[in-house]
Amino acid sequence: MDTAVIRSQAEVVEEAGGTGTDGGPLPVVDPRSVAPRDARELSRQFFQRLTELEEGTHEYQYARNTLIEMNMSLVRFAAGRFRGRGDDMEDIVQTGMIGLIKAIDRFELSREVEFTSFALPYIVGEIKRFFRDTTWAVHVPRRLQELRVELAKAREELASRLDREPTVAELATLMNISESEVVEGQIASNGYNSSSLDAALTGDGPESGEAVLADFIGVEEEGLRLVEDFHALAPLMAELSERDRRIIHMRFVEEATQAEIGEELGCSQMHVSRLIKRIITRLREGMLGELGCA
Repeated sequence: MDTAVIRSQAEVVEEAGGTGTDGGPLPVVDPRSVAPRDARELSRQFFQRLTELEEGTHEYQYARNTLIEMNMSLVRFAAGRFRGRGDDMEDIVQTGMIGLIKAIDRFELSREVEFTSFALPYIVGEIKRFFRDTTWAVHVPRRLQELRVELAKAREELASRLDREPTVAELATLMNISESEVVEGQIASNGYNSSSLDAALTGDGPESGEAVLADFIGVEEEGLRLVEDFHALAPLMAELSERDRRIIHMRFVEEATQAEIGEELGCSQMHVSRLIKRIITRLREGMLGELGCA
């Protein structure tokens, strides 16, 4: 927007009976045509009127929306610093717009600072939070996300100073934290990047051929479930009476029939069936808790 355009806007304001800074109507502005160097002065006028207008009115929304559109160049400037991070620039700009809106809502002319100086930290901070919260392959607590950054700085500093990879103890001393916290941060760093199970892995030898990462991932061993069940069942079996344990052993270890068990115990096959059902129900309820009662 050149000087002639600004002058024509001022004339429109004066004809309407006021200026943008003394309670009169605001200039009619096409925000997209305002150059960054001209947006500074016009923004001051609009901020002044925001303090005089009632929030929620049409005039207030016009002033606020115009400020947002006039200062979008700040967002594009800040977003350019993050080009090449692998994310869509449109997403970065949209995130920066959130910071710009926050800055507009919190800016006060009484601070006597330029709006650009006030707004850029908001915009850059919002974009940094975007990368911090969305670029991790696995979500980890924010404390560990920040610890990863500090660890990287400490490792780089010590590596250049010692000409080797620093130890956990050395990192802990430099960062003034415990060694367990350093290890926790290192483990959490593994969640920043991930690899596809279909990623190709090429062997060292010519006969090795090509494999995918999924070929090297173990499968769940069914025997592990049995181990868990045995550990859960053992204390419940210990609570049974000697006769009940004998019945379970004969039926499921010796694989005796109900008739054979009845003959051994001196009772009918029907009674043995009821005893086995009662014992199994008790064990099931003990292992499954409330689920076993369903």
